[in-house]
Amino acid sequence: MTSRPYTRAAELPEILKQRIVVLDGAMGTMIQRYKLGEADYRGERFAAHGKDLKGNNELLQFTRPDVIREIHEGYLRAGADLVETNTFGATRIAQEDYDLPELAREMNVEAARIAKAACQAFSTPEKPRFVAGAFGPTPRTASISPDVNDPGARNVSFDQLRDAYYEQGQGLLEGGADLFLVETIFDTLNAKAAIFAIDQLFEDTGERLPVIISGTVTDASGRILSGQTVGAFWHSVRHARPLAIGLNCALGAALMRPYVEELSKLAGDTFISCYPNAGLPNPMSDTGFDETPEITGGLMEDFAKAGFLNIVGGCCGTTPDHIAEIARRVSAYRPRCRQHEMFSQLLPT
Repeated sequence: MTSRPYTRAAELPEILKQRIVVLDGAMGTMIQRYKLGEADYRGERFAAHGKDLKGNNELLQFTRPDVIREIHEGYLRAGADLVETNTFGATRIAQEDYDLPELAREMNVEAARIAKAACQAFSTPEKPRFVAGAFGPTPRTASISPDVNDPGARNVSFDQLRDAYYEQGQGLLEGGADLFLVETIFDTLNAKAAIFAIDQLFEDTGERLPVIISGTVTDASGRILSGQTVGAFWHSVRHARPLAIGLNCALGAALMRPYVEELSKLAGDTFISCYPNAGLPNPMSDTGFDETPEITGGLMEDFAKAGFLNIVGGCCGTTPDHIAEIARRVSAYRPRCRQHEMFSQLLPT
């Protein structure tokens, strides 16, 4: 990506040098706590739609915006600086599962508007709040065959992913997103399509927003699903010059620690983000995950104390109580300092 000045959230890099910035927590598992039914997802607009819609959380932008706004406000009240849009599945590709691909752009516009209104209500000169436009991985993978008998088979192309992400970015820009978050990456080729689309969008519009890239280590092998180690993942995306690189989801903080530490050493010239799940899934828990706010907050305090963090938040199973505890615990620590250790900085373009 080009090194033009940011046209939105231009003050964010300086804030990251001064303190650890707090990201919000889970959206999907918070929505589950509302126990919404099919009628909530359909509303009047989609009452006659031919497929079941329960679980299509991005539709709630239209049918239950009050729920989405309330979740955002809960995290902002807890101390979040960055709030993610409810757009994890708001791509044309993901919405094909519900026969609603044509709604993708509108979903992103509305999600960004809801998040923006919440952030504006809580922002102060001393503590500005920012909308992070969320780009999810889509339900398809460009690197792995869906057919065990045909390793060369693919159910999505790079061009299809690029076009879907470009459309998503257009909607998020229109709705007022301040930065972009390409998250929960299990296939680096999908992420590259998103990066390509975002770069093209910036060229076409003249805008330039900070971009955060966040991968997902799927098991104790320390690799993302498409096979890359954390180090290989970083070197595959560092050309994008992200504001921050990090890890989220899949593992709880305790299991994620060595990989965040490795990334913090490798990506010397880039800020580091980390937002883990609240431990491992536990259907007996109120949140569906093991860790209480005190446990997650304590683990993230350890990360901050060790000097790994610039941006910290929560993924699946985390609640406003988790984010409040994380924010309280990390506030005593300085942010990780960017250093140019193992590799020289990329030359400006």
